[in-house]
Amino acid sequence: MTDNRPEEVTAVEQESWKEKGVALRAFFYIFGTHLFAGFVWLLFYLGQHAQK
Repeated sequence: MTDNRPEEVTAVEQESWKEKGVALRAFFYIFGTHLFAGFVWLLFYLGQHAQK
């Protein structure tokens, strides 16, 4: 019975790493999307206020 215990711990650790990876990836996608949206907003703002 003790032979199965390390496998269960390994499976739990792998699942934990997967959850952390998904959360980190989601954070970077959300941050990157907001950064890109801010850059586009800046381009529109500068284009609107440019001397023509």
